[in-house]
Amino acid sequence: MPPSPPTAAIDSAFPDRPDLRKRTHAAISQSPSLAGLFGDIAGYIHELRASGSKLTNGDSDEQAAKKKKRKLEHDAAPPNQSNATTTLRSYGAGAIRGGWEKGTYYSMKELSFSVPQRKKFTLEVGRLEGQGVRARNAATGEVEFGVLWREIRHALCLPVPEKALPQYNFVIFPVNSDGVNSAPSNLEASAAEPLVWTIPEGPPKSGVLGDGNGDVDADETYRMLLLRWIGEGLGRKVVQPDEKEFVSQMVQAHRKGEKAVHVKGFRGSKDGYLFFLPTGILWAFKKPLLFFSFDSIDSVSYTSVLQRTFDLNISTRSAETDTAQEFEFSMLDQADFASIDAYIRQHNLQDASMAEQRRAKKLNINGPKQTNGEAAADGNSGEEEVGELEKAAREVQEMEDDEDGEDDENFDPGSEGESEGSGSSSEEEDGGGEEGGNGDLVGEELGSEAEDVDVDEE
Repeated sequence: MPPSPPTAAIDSAFPDRPDLRKRTHAAISQSPSLAGLFGDIAGYIHELRASGSKLTNGDSDEQAAKKKKRKLEHDAAPPNQSNATTTLRSYGAGAIRGGWEKGTYYSMKELSFSVPQRKKFTLEVGRLEGQGVRARNAATGEVEFGVLWREIRHALCLPVPEKALPQYNFVIFPVNSDGVNSAPSNLEASAAEPLVWTIPEGPPKSGVLGDGNGDVDADETYRMLLLRWIGEGLGRKVVQPDEKEFVSQMVQAHRKGEKAVHVKGFRGSKDGYLFFLPTGILWAFKKPLLFFSFDSIDSVSYTSVLQRTFDLNISTRSAETDTAQEFEFSMLDQADFASIDAYIRQHNLQDASMAEQRRAKKLNINGPKQTNGEAAADGNSGEEEVGELEKAAREVQEMEDDEDGEDDENFDPGSEGESEGSGSSSEEEDGGGEEGGNGDLVGEELGSEAEDVDVDEE
């Protein structure tokens, strides 16, 4: 059995760093075998404190206290700053804030960031495995925020909608920052924000690229360079929209000759854009950003399907708590109706009506019993599955047909039929009498509805 956690030793080793105590205990709870290692570290810290000389490098107690105070003030975020320091502390503050040797990273100056801070920074992209992506304040020379390569969950590059000149947004999602899957309770305090910055189209201007970038071709654009740099650091390609996956049917007002790969909509009162990507669905670019990776989506459904708009509902289920939550995106244009449904079915993101069966299949349990009628309906294996969106479209079409058909119901085709029939049967004229008159009366009063009335002869 693993040793019992050295709780008291750890707490006393970090008396003024509650964040380290919390993360250490969380790591031990997840991997009990680390208890001995952390206990040894705590013991070593106690030895350094007891010796005094090693910890303070010969300084007096007062000088050591002043150094410690300055360090704590440097680590603490100023009141008017966002939780960028929390990002650094959570994702390897030493590696991100530390001095990267010249020639071990690429850099671009004067890039506009919108998340987690709306400001221009110098972007630095590490070339080594232990580095990452970080933003440096050009005025102070300090690193404001960043994330290590190993902590990046998703890296995306997307065209910025509704711009006269082409621009692109790079979006970096660290672990537990997608806005969909909440961080585990023991790591919630260390969750970081995504990183979003914007670049123009075309090659970098003179002076934008920093020293140590290596050879750069004259025709390489901002986007091409960043795709290459970040791809090298991650060891995988940055995700971009693919027209084979999704293309909007709406014509872009600003760039009519270019196909749109986004859909405009609303989440509550905030407007934004949905991107249907090869790895998931993104809602951007206003806070909070949301990224629904395929493995986090529980079901997709459509509501409020009208002639011009419809709503898209994405249901997710947290792997940590098994708690379901639903995200609604409203006022999507009907022109993108079929394209979205095709994307949903292409990636087997089945409709909400299939959610229970998918969960049962995932858990390897039997589904609900079927009635004979349901079994017969399921037996039509030759028919292709029809998405809920197409069903809703048919209902809208049927409603329109019903409105158009009201005039047809008031039309009486019997008058023409009677004139033709009156001269074709001499026997009905000879034996008409009252019975013939009653038959004509029914036809005159009911019109075409008389065809649907069954008269039982007694």
